Amino acid sequence: MTARAPARPAPPAAALALEATLTEEVLTSFISNETLRTGRSRVVVGLSGGLDSAVAATLAHRALGARGVIALLMPYRQSDPASVKDAAKLARRLGVRTEVIDITPMVDSWLAISPKADRVRRGNKLARERMSLLYDRSAIHDALVLGTSNKTELLLGYGTLHGDMASAINPIGDLYKTQVRQIARHLRVPLAIRRKTPTADLWAGQSDEAELGFTYDDVDRLLYLLVDERYGRAEAIAAGWPSRFVDRVRRRIAGSQYKRRLPLIAKVSQRTIGIDFRYPRDWGT
Repeated sequence: MTARAPARPAPPAAALALEATLTEEVLTSFISNETLRTGRSRVVVGLSGGLDSAVAATLAHRALGARGVIALLMPYRQSDPASVKDAAKLARRLGVRTEVIDITPMVDSWLAISPKADRVRRGNKLARERMSLLYDRSAIHDALVLGTSNKTELLLGYGTLHGDMASAINPIGDLYKTQVRQIARHLRVPLAIRRKTPTADLWAGQSDEAELGFTYDDVDRLLYLLVDERYGRAEAIAAGWPSRFVDRVRRRIAGSQYKRRLPLIAKVSQRTIGIDFRYPRDWGT
């Protein structure tokens, strides 16, 4: 097979640019169709005050109306007060039903028996506590949990399994972080949220890019080549990317594959879930 001719990586404006109006139509239709086909008319979403959840909630509002969205604000005692304020302000702007649940008592009771837990374990606990509440509220309101993980996070495994990566439907999971920024501008998400440094708000001063060790702008351009354009390692390096960066990102993609699929099931029958039995979710309807 002839190797791909080396080329400089495409700039974000060319490779990652969205047709915003069309993208909005696709994503709002997705939310509406996938919610209504289950016999439900509402979604529940965790509003963190960050960009991803703001975009997901705004899209859901446009798809299902204010009565179709239930927003949960779930601060911890170390959460940035500005994040809670921004989340509440967006919920009021959208006019959606809102509930504030302080997760401090639940998390601190766990910390009492796990005082040596490091930052990773503590972050996972926060994410899973919040998702537990989202699914509890989804049962109360007969609603679907709306996902807020973007494509960059999913590919890098930058999220908590059964925590923030969980959902029933996810409208932004095929948008890179830089594309979420684009659609946020189109949707007129408040400027205070759009300008905010990306953070999971897991501890004071935490930022996504500092923790990852690279910017979203850089990694999105590389991910586009590796995933969308199917560049191999040698091709990515020939396109001008540092070998250490390419190897680091490729290891993250491969090492987090288990987070992006249902649990593996040992095959002993003729038709095994996830292997041979893979009908669409609306099979039989």
